[in-house]
Amino acid sequence: MYSAFLIKYAEIAIKGKNRYIFEDKLVSNIISHLKRVEGSFQVRKENGRIYVETEGDYDYDETVTELQKVFGIVEICPVILTEDEGFEKLAQDVICHINEAYETKNFTFKVDTRRARKNYPMSSMEISAELGGRILEAFPETRVDVHHPQVTIHIEIRPQINIYSVRIPGQGGMPLGSAGKAMLLLSGGIDSPVAGYMISKRGVNLEATYFHAPPYTSDRAKQKVVDLAKKVAAYSGKIKLHVVNFTDIQLYIYEKCPHDELTIIMRRYMMMIAEHFAKEDDCLGLITGESIGQVASQTMQSLAVTNEVCTLPVYRPLIAMDKQDIVTIAEKIDTYETSILPYEDCCTIFVAKHPVTKPNLAYIKKSEQNLTEKIHELVQTAIDTTEVIWVDAEQD
Repeated sequence: MYSAFLIKYAEIAIKGKNRYIFEDKLVSNIISHLKRVEGSFQVRKENGRIYVETEGDYDYDETVTELQKVFGIVEICPVILTEDEGFEKLAQDVICHINEAYETKNFTFKVDTRRARKNYPMSSMEISAELGGRILEAFPETRVDVHHPQVTIHIEIRPQINIYSVRIPGQGGMPLGSAGKAMLLLSGGIDSPVAGYMISKRGVNLEATYFHAPPYTSDRAKQKVVDLAKKVAAYSGKIKLHVVNFTDIQLYIYEKCPHDELTIIMRRYMMMIAEHFAKEDDCLGLITGESIGQVASQTMQSLAVTNEVCTLPVYRPLIAMDKQDIVTIAEKIDTYETSILPYEDCCTIFVAKHPVTKPNLAYIKKSEQNLTEKIHELVQTAIDTTEVIWVDAEQD
């Protein structure tokens, strides 16, 4: 029954003279997402509103699902767009909308009217009161409740009159691509896909680096990470995934460094390599899924030692979140079930029994001096042999 959707945004509205840049980016992203849906759509801007208009047959549920993945949208409202042909025509359209949209009419309601076009001959209150009376006449089983209505009929008097009563929540955030690009350190765990999703929600495009350690990690572990990237790409768009063979570096660190420092030293080399690709592709920072105190390598002291090797900023959107909070988001974005598959990544293979939790930077650097003979060569080889996979969202 709906041939259009009214798209509402929030933060974009306060961007002043730059607002049009964010609106245009949001329109572009909506168009990109709707390419995944069968049907023909037109997306247009009009005075602080964005409309998605359909042409011919389309799948309503698929369209709504795809729009709900677009960052920057706070509400999706299936809307009736009608020309201004006088109040009687408006009343008929509202009655028709209620009759088609609600099988059972035994509900409380109110009418909320806004006049963006002030030359309409009735005030907002007059329109709401008169329409309320017409609805009661047409459907006697309905009741008015202006404080806690079960259904709110929204009327917006614009160049075309908007009639809608369903408000579907969107992702919120900022339009993807409005805030630069960053490099995600992606593993097969629960946290890093959530971190990538959360940073993308603020408008940041993603690339990703995954550290693979064959034969200690299997191709299934690698495929698990690719599958996670596909889940994140449903929201973030296509991801350039760098798959780094980290085995020789890990073995060399394992051989030459104190075992209680293995995790920290390996993590520092991961950050160095990820930063190399980040700078190569003009990323503005690194993203990790770390949360304070979750494991030994995520204490305040450990994070400080890890940060020391980076010149780009490191963004940690999960830093103060509890594990259950992270799991809740993972379930929401459909990464959780993939993350808990039993295929280990390189981070979990070479874990010390008693890792240092308060590393001293001077001691870590002294241990790293044991690596000087071969480490630069091994890092360069890892960079030179990195596999690049372009990952897009899974198509249902």
